[in-house]
Amino acid sequence: MKIGKFNVKIFKMKNRRGYAALCNDCLTEGATKNEAYDRMVKAIHRVTKKPKKK
Repeated sequence: MKIGKFNVKIFKMKNRRGYAALCNDCLTEGATKNEAYDRMVKAIHRVTKKPKKK
């Protein structure tokens, strides 16, 4: 899966219930693959936001 130019790796966590998504030094967790991916989209958006000009 991809978000813009970043690759997203989604995997099953061994010591927890659910899935994790890893992308651009961000890690998110979710009960399903889609939930982990949706949370990653929000995280990447926060990290890559450009600062507003004053």
